[in-house]
Amino acid sequence: MKELITLTAEKDLGRIDKLLGARLTDYSRSQVQQWLKEQLVLVNDVPVKANYKVKKQDLIKIEVPEPQELELIAENIPLEIVYQDEDVAVINKPQGMVVHPSVGHPNGTLVNALLYHLKDLSSINDVVRPGIVHRIDKDTSGLLMIAKNDAAHLSLAQQLKDKTSLRRYVALVHGNIPHDKGVIEAPIGRSKVDRKMQAVVEDGKAAVTHFEVLERFGDYTLIELQLETGRTHQIRVHMAYIGYPVAGDPVYGPKKTLKGQGQFLHAKLLGFKHPRTGEEMVFEAPLPAIFQKTLAQLRKKD
Repeated sequence: MKELITLTAEKDLGRIDKLLGARLTDYSRSQVQQWLKEQLVLVNDVPVKANYKVKKQDLIKIEVPEPQELELIAENIPLEIVYQDEDVAVINKPQGMVVHPSVGHPNGTLVNALLYHLKDLSSINDVVRPGIVHRIDKDTSGLLMIAKNDAAHLSLAQQLKDKTSLRRYVALVHGNIPHDKGVIEAPIGRSKVDRKMQAVVEDGKAAVTHFEVLERFGDYTLIELQLETGRTHQIRVHMAYIGYPVAGDPVYGPKKTLKGQGQFLHAKLLGFKHPRTGEEMVFEAPLPAIFQKTLAQLRKKD
C-alpha cells in the first residue's frame, strides 16, 4: 500500500529538495531526488522540480512508492565496539550512521555492521532490528546498548522502561541559558503540521529531560542532559521548545547555525545493570572530533 505524506509550510522554507531531505529522515536524499524526478512530489497539487522554493501555506504531498522488501545483509563497516561479552555489547555510533534498515536506508546501517562483527544478536524486535534495544538519531553520535540474546534484551528493555538505566548526553545549543540547571517536562507526540516531525503536544506521551549548563559562549551554551524518558527526538524537541535549539539541527533548529555533521548532540554516558550478573556497568565516549574542534573555536572567540 502506497503512503501519502502531507506537509504544510508555516513559512517560506527554501528549496524543496533540501527541505524534504532534512525533514524526511526515514528516507535518503537520493530517494527524495528520485521522487521529484518521477513527479511524485506535488505542491498545491502541481508537480514541482528540485529547485522549487517552498512558500508559506504551500501544501506539499509526496506519494511514496510501495516499499521493496528489505534484505538484511552483513556488511564489513568499521564499528567501535566499546565493550562486549556473551550477553551485551556497547557501541559508540558515529554521526551519519542510521541505526537499523528502513525503506530509505536499506543498507549501511548499524545493524548491517553488527551482523558482520558480532556473532549473536537478540531476535525480540522485528527482523530488521536484531539486537537493538534503543536508538539514537542518524546524526547523533554516541553510546548504544546492544542485546546479544533475548534474555539480555528483555532485561535491558525493562531497565529502560523502569528508568533505572543511565543515559547522559552533551549538546551545544543556540542561545545563552541563564540558569545553571533545569527540568523540561512537556509531552511529545507527532506534529499536527508535519507528520515526520515530533512536537510538544497536549495529547503526547510524557517526556522529561534534565539539563545542566557546562559552559557558556555568549551565543551558544554547552549543556549535559539526562533523559528520564526516551521519546523520539526528545532532546531536540524539548530544547527547541524552550527556545534553545540544538546547534546544527536541520529539522528543529534555525537555518543559520554552526557547520558540522548534523546536530551537535552526543550520547556521552551509558549505564545499566548487567542482565546476567547484576553488575552496575557504566561507559563513557569522548566527543567526536568535529564537536571538540567547534568547542575549541568557540573558546577562542569567547
